[in-house]
Amino acid sequence: MISGHDFAARLGRHGFDFFTGVPCSLIEDLIAVLERGARAPYVAAVREDAAVGVAAGAWFGGRRPVVLMQNSGLGTSLNALASLSLMYGLPALLVVTWRGFGGKDAPEHILTGEISPKLLELLGVPYRVLAADSLDADLAWAAVEMDARRSPVALLVPPKIVETGGVEAAAATGGGATHVAAPPAPDVPLPPATMPRLTALGIALKAFGDDPVAHANGYICRESFSLADRPQSFYMIGSMGLAPAIGLGLALTQPARRAVVFDGDGNLLMNLGILAMIAAQRPANFVHLVFDNEVYGSTGNQASLSRGVRLDRLAGAAGFATATAVTEPWALESALRAAVATDGPHFVLVKVTAEEADVPRIPYTPAVLRDRFRAAVLGG
Repeated sequence: MISGHDFAARLGRHGFDFFTGVPCSLIEDLIAVLERGARAPYVAAVREDAAVGVAAGAWFGGRRPVVLMQNSGLGTSLNALASLSLMYGLPALLVVTWRGFGGKDAPEHILTGEISPKLLELLGVPYRVLAADSLDADLAWAAVEMDARRSPVALLVPPKIVETGGVEAAAATGGGATHVAAPPAPDVPLPPATMPRLTALGIALKAFGDDPVAHANGYICRESFSLADRPQSFYMIGSMGLAPAIGLGLALTQPARRAVVFDGDGNLLMNLGILAMIAAQRPANFVHLVFDNEVYGSTGNQASLSRGVRLDRLAGAAGFATATAVTEPWALESALRAAVATDGPHFVLVKVTAEEADVPRIPYTPAVLRDRFRAAVLGG
């Protein structure tokens, strides 16, 4: 069997230097070792698709990322893999534990165990089945394959391949840093929005200059593109809800640069757990803007739950350094000046009207968007 220490060391020797994922007991020792790693971060994720997004941001930041998950997480990750990792061509190693292997496991794992290889085949993700004596060869294959293909690759890990129970989880030792949440927002309703999103985006683009910005999918991308197309803008075509996960991975791998997210209310509501992930990591260079029009604009203006839920209060309670809400252009300008001048993570809820500008679709292919954004991040 492979020890957790040996697995982690060999990952490092093969150039893997960023780790994120959701735990599984089949690799508990590996995760315990990674949690203690000083050279390469391990980012605990609330969902496997969020981990896929964080890994994408880490790759943009120059790292070779690994996503760890149970095979049940493949189902959770299907859209993220299909419309982010595979569509854009973003390399990552997926270490996927194989619960239900051979039809022997708890009932909830049997079907997933049967179809796990088929899921990877349907996605077109190359994979190998890890054996106790194949780790070095499999990691060498993975590093070459993912870089050459610009694609995720996977290692399926059956039971009793990696040692368990020999390394105490870092959480059991206690002692993480305690973060103070932002002061709660005043318990008064916000005035009705009068600011068009196009106006708000123009203010934000001016405030952040050449900072890299991960955009949520939909009209946020298109309106931002119409105002100022720039290589530092990563436009999301699919993967609704993952822009802040990408921003988090970028912030952690490029701490000397500000990482900005232009998000929407529907996008954030789809991935609320990312607020806890951001607050737990406490990246000082992270700024999260949510342009909240209280509707799903791209699908017919159906009501969003943000009509009755203050998203800035959720961010403040999660532990952001600041969380504020604005409805006027001057207030947005003031909030962004403060965010630029102080350590984050910062959260700015920007209440905007449901008006959508008549703007064109973004003409670039996913590969072009990927390459120019990564070049701007690493070259800037």
